[in-house]
Amino acid sequence: MILLKELQGLDQKLNAIGQDQRKLETEREGIDAEVVRIREMVASLEGSISELEEQRSQLRLALDQEQANIEKSEGRLPEIKTQKEYLAVLKEVDTAKKLNKDLSDQIEAKNAEIAALTEEATEKQQSLTEMEEQISVRCGEIEEALKSFEQTRQGLVKERDSQIKPLSRDLQRRYRLLMERRAGVAVVEARNGTCLGCNMHLPPQLFNSLFLAQEIKTCPHCSRLLYVVKED
Repeated sequence: MILLKELQGLDQKLNAIGQDQRKLETEREGIDAEVVRIREMVASLEGSISELEEQRSQLRLALDQEQANIEKSEGRLPEIKTQKEYLAVLKEVDTAKKLNKDLSDQIEAKNAEIAALTEEATEKQQSLTEMEEQISVRCGEIEEALKSFEQTRQGLVKERDSQIKPLSRDLQRRYRLLMERRAGVAVVEARNGTCLGCNMHLPPQLFNSLFLAQEIKTCPHCSRLLYVVKED
């Protein structure tokens, strides 16, 4: 029974180490996911800025073309002979100027959008840079901790293998099932006629037989393996 107690202690340590490892790995995965999220956000902002700049470029080309048309039309005015044609050209110029005003307004709107997105992208990139510096330190700490845990785990596994080897296959199977079904507690103390695993009273004959330590006894209520601490 002492062997089983020691084996359970090793398994509980291994379980605790496994939980700590999973926590650190989950933290690292969360860090990586956050970095990816911000990088994608920066990339999306930069893509939007490029698209807006292209739209602005097209608007400027259209504005330049309209301005050239206005200058061309205004240059014809002195040569026009009839009032009807003169008025038609003036109307054409007026329409073009209104279109120019609309194009200029659109360009200004694009400028404002680009400026806002550029500022946001700059802030996000700065946050990403700062985060990556912090992450580099934290990931280094996590990696060192994981290495330490793994070294400890390997040592415990080796010790556990040597502890479980002398046990019969049937006892190993019972122990494993109890560890799985009883939340990692397969071996418990019986004290004052009570199983400390489920806090149920044991039959007096069963409890007394534990002091003889002739064979492994189990709790009739929770099936855990029982032992007693003999007082001097």
